[in-house]
Amino acid sequence: MALAAAWLTLASGAQAQSLVELYESARSFDATYQSAKLQYDANLARAEQAKAGILPTAGISANATRIGFENTNPVTNQNFNQQGATLTATQPLYRPGNWATYEQGLKQVTQAKAQLDAAEQDLIVRTSQAYFDVLAARDTLTFVQAQKAAVAEQLASAKRNFEVGTSTITDTREAQARYDLVIAQEIAAENDLRVKRIALDQLVGRQESQPRPLLAPVVLPTVTPADVNAWVQQSDGAHPSIRQALSSLDIAELEVKKAEAGHKPTLDVTASYNATRNPSGSAQNGITSRTNTSSVGLVLNVPLFAGFATQNRVRETLSLRDKAQSDLEGARRTVAQATRTAYFGVLSGQGQVKALEAAELSSQSALDANKLGYQVGVRINIDVLNSQSQLFQTKRDLAQARYNVLLGDLKLRQANGTLQPEDLQKINALLVK
Repeated sequence: MALAAAWLTLASGAQAQSLVELYESARSFDATYQSAKLQYDANLARAEQAKAGILPTAGISANATRIGFENTNPVTNQNFNQQGATLTATQPLYRPGNWATYEQGLKQVTQAKAQLDAAEQDLIVRTSQAYFDVLAARDTLTFVQAQKAAVAEQLASAKRNFEVGTSTITDTREAQARYDLVIAQEIAAENDLRVKRIALDQLVGRQESQPRPLLAPVVLPTVTPADVNAWVQQSDGAHPSIRQALSSLDIAELEVKKAEAGHKPTLDVTASYNATRNPSGSAQNGITSRTNTSSVGLVLNVPLFAGFATQNRVRETLSLRDKAQSDLEGARRTVAQATRTAYFGVLSGQGQVKALEAAELSSQSALDANKLGYQVGVRINIDVLNSQSQLFQTKRDLAQARYNVLLGDLKLRQANGTLQPEDLQKINALLVK
């Protein structure tokens, strides 16, 4: 009981954190998300590399040479120094393969963004799951401890009745057995809470994180829009896996163009400037000289035959393009199925919450009736114990069902690809301030 009281005190105090606060902590700490973000940055840099194929290139080279000259008639032995530098530049004019590579780079940026969005949505769901796991474990411990107190009271009552001769030893033993069972359940619940807290702390990078509980009573949000087909339609242009598959198809089509470019000529404009200096003369004369040479021209390259490599490359890329088309269709079907499953899962969860709320009231009424019946002698002790167990089990299931509905709403948005960090604000509004 002391542990549960400490949890409630911390959860309602200033030290408690909301779901949004813990998500922001996880976003800056979680290794999986940070890895995905760094991969996104690397993909952006890789995509920019493709631009080099359509931009000019330039380079400069320099040399210094020592020349030895010998002549036997007349005998001459001379050494000369020669220095030179060359500046060259090239600008592609017609290179369809390079342009296809550049366009692929733009598509790769879109693909990388979709991959990062998928990682972000996964982090939202993982953080929410860990958050609700702690709340559910804490609720379970609280209910078990409340049940222990109720069973202890019933055990004391059974002992008193046995001492005065109004009940048998069986009532006392049944109550003792139930009390021992609840003690075991309390130990398991404490350990489960400890494990769930460790998992949350590791995810968000905090020590002793304290998630805020749900308001009581709480009104769960409804599913909007209330049409599964509308959710499926939203996924076609929003889901990260579909966007990745679309980008992969575009990249594959551009790869076909690159392969077909192997049959096409290329045209470049080139320019160069060379300066050569002989500071100590040359073999022909001993006069210092300098020569400057410049040139501008076009370079046309026409492929004739490459051993059928280009033709086979085209066939390969056509097959890969068809594969990308099939992968896109498969991604759409998978997302549509996952969206429908998640949608009906949320509806089912909402129905369970309503049923369990009714069951909680019925279980409470049944417990009150059994207690009264036990006092007047028309019910036995085991009836009261069973009613207590049923009530606390129903309370635990109801709390878990509410968490499942909130988490299911996030998973539904993840399933159709529309999940955003802003969606956590709706859950934040349902938490204790």
